[in-house]
Amino acid sequence: MSKRDYYEVLGVPKNASDEEIKKAYRKLAMKHHPDRNQGDAAKPAEEKFKEAKEAYEMLSDPQKRTAYDQYGHAGVDPNMRGPGGGAEGFGGFAEAFGDIFGDMFGQQRGGRGAGGRQVYRGSDLSYAMEITLEEAARGKEAQIRIPSWESCDTCHGSGAKPGTSAKTCGTCQGSGTVQMRQGFFSVQQTCPHCRGTGKIIPEPCATCHGQGKVKKQKTLEVKIPAGIDDGMRIRSTGNGEPGTNGGPPGDLYIEIRIKKHDIFERDGDDLHCQVPVSFITAALGGEIEVPTLQGKAAIDIPEGTQAGKQFRLRGKGIKGVRSSYPGDLYCHIAVETPVKLTEHQRKLLRELEESLKKGGAKHSPSGESWTDRLKNLFT
Repeated sequence: MSKRDYYEVLGVPKNASDEEIKKAYRKLAMKHHPDRNQGDAAKPAEEKFKEAKEAYEMLSDPQKRTAYDQYGHAGVDPNMRGPGGGAEGFGGFAEAFGDIFGDMFGQQRGGRGAGGRQVYRGSDLSYAMEITLEEAARGKEAQIRIPSWESCDTCHGSGAKPGTSAKTCGTCQGSGTVQMRQGFFSVQQTCPHCRGTGKIIPEPCATCHGQGKVKKQKTLEVKIPAGIDDGMRIRSTGNGEPGTNGGPPGDLYIEIRIKKHDIFERDGDDLHCQVPVSFITAALGGEIEVPTLQGKAAIDIPEGTQAGKQFRLRGKGIKGVRSSYPGDLYCHIAVETPVKLTEHQRKLLRELEESLKKGGAKHSPSGESWTDRLKNLFT
């Protein structure tokens, strides 16, 4: 039976990128893997699995792909001794299929260290730092205490009780990995006895319990950039958990939390605040002082200012970490109603009210439109 076109097998166009080919193959391999198909579906799935494997093995190798594009299946048939013959493309297949094993069987990823042992990068750490709005605007330098690991002074990092030593693991023979069978495939996994170290410690150190390191605290200098916002993170490279078997350490991520401010609310680079104004000042106008992060500023309140009126002070906001210019400060006017009045003050206000009523709607800019809306509502 003639072979199907390799591009058709993987379901990709002929101009597909290497990443698209790899992704398509992984999807098919996961779907048709023999361990996932049992009973009557096992035989057809195995055939499709082998077909996809062959297609990927050829198209993942640049030389073989070129030969296949020019000569078809004859160009990659080893019996034909064409330009793409041989097994040069197996490395690409193994790389992609290794990723699939990691997904299917939970294989922990890592590199290779001295002696062929598996090495793993340390885990990342997270630290929440709370700062004030003023500190966020101006930036600051701070010191934080974080957990760290140091070599054990008792065993000098060996993990073994003083006077004893570690022995080569008999299960993996010091390689740190073992071969596990998965169906008709052999999968390499971390040795369950030595956990990838290649060593067994018969008599662990009493101080570090065989780890060769002890957990302590260290002080770290952190520079908070000016303009940082709530939820942003600062990365401190190499200050996370230490790696395994000499692997690189993880990173520390400092997550910023900004305390609620008594006056200002932040919106990006802009600031907002409520400014209380007496109803006398709102009616007659005048100058008032408002706070900013840089000090005090003055606002001219026009005569007849209404509650909710907004005044914008350009450049009085915050200059964000990625901004070229600072934001603005928006002052929202809140007209205050006087409370705890004396009888004389009540009398004066009633006289003022009577006087305003005689003046008609001109003293109440919203009153007339409000009355009209009520009429329309109940009509």
